[in-house]
Amino acid sequence: MRRAILAAVLVLAACTEPQPVRTPSPPTVAATDAGPFDAGPVAPPSRGALLGAWVKPESYSQPGRLAAINGLQRDLGRPLDIVNTYRRFDQEFGTESDEEFLRQGLTIMLSWASGDTRSITAGRHDDLIRAQARSVRKAGVPVLLRFRWEMDRPNLRATMWSAADFIAAWRYVWRIFEQERVGNASWVWCPTAEGFERGEAPDFYPGDDVVDWTCVDVYASSELRPIGELMAPFLRWASTRDKPIIVGEFGVAAVWGSTARAEWLRDAVRTFKANPQIKAVSYFESDDDKGPTGHFRLANDPPAFDAFVELGHDRWFNPH
Repeated sequence: MRRAILAAVLVLAACTEPQPVRTPSPPTVAATDAGPFDAGPVAPPSRGALLGAWVKPESYSQPGRLAAINGLQRDLGRPLDIVNTYRRFDQEFGTESDEEFLRQGLTIMLSWASGDTRSITAGRHDDLIRAQARSVRKAGVPVLLRFRWEMDRPNLRATMWSAADFIAAWRYVWRIFEQERVGNASWVWCPTAEGFERGEAPDFYPGDDVVDWTCVDVYASSELRPIGELMAPFLRWASTRDKPIIVGEFGVAAVWGSTARAEWLRDAVRTFKANPQIKAVSYFESDDDKGPTGHFRLANDPPAFDAFVELGHDRWFNPH
């Protein structure tokens, strides 16, 4: 009886304990166009890829935002190329922290949420959109504009309505920026890796004439799979477009443990290098409220962070 109980306990532990990452298969090689690209004001490097990050601040004050990015740059031992920053639809660009990042010579990726797509095309937010356009134009330097990223998420369907409605809203906002003579924004279209696996994301593409960079957000969260496998459907699609790629957000969850996280990040480096159309990558240095599978912060996990430092000092991610 005692042996039977012990065996049952061991089986239960094996089922509940996070499994190690699978040995990476050879990196997916699909996005092979190395340019040059007509990518708008934010020009991609001729070789290699830019490195960026979102870093969740201790407080969402302007000093807090600055401290978060400056702390990561200090710990990395190098400056970032790109700073990702999030704004609600009614939050303007051009804050104190935005201006300081620009003074440091960093490129800002403005991840700008949208309201209801049909209310946008009905003209209910024209003043707000024009104000944002003027704020971006006032910056006077190239900005990556990631309008309504992850528009293909199931939890956004109530406000996106449909892919056709999203496309109409995107083109409506783009036209207002044109009317306001915004010549310093590169438009970044960024759905999720899951949306490409489901086959839904491509339906949201607004057209080559109004997109400068294609993009994808990709995570090893509730399932630990190599990044090349997770990104494969997107990379196949992106290889048919003459656009540079930015990995707008990527991360590996803390639940998988330090060793597996470090392996996953090193495999990500191999995948990025194997797909030269990828011209920028941005890590999601944050823990959200979804529990361990949503905790992507590396700074509190030294072995995993060391792998990220390796990425940061690889010559491929130092193209300048």
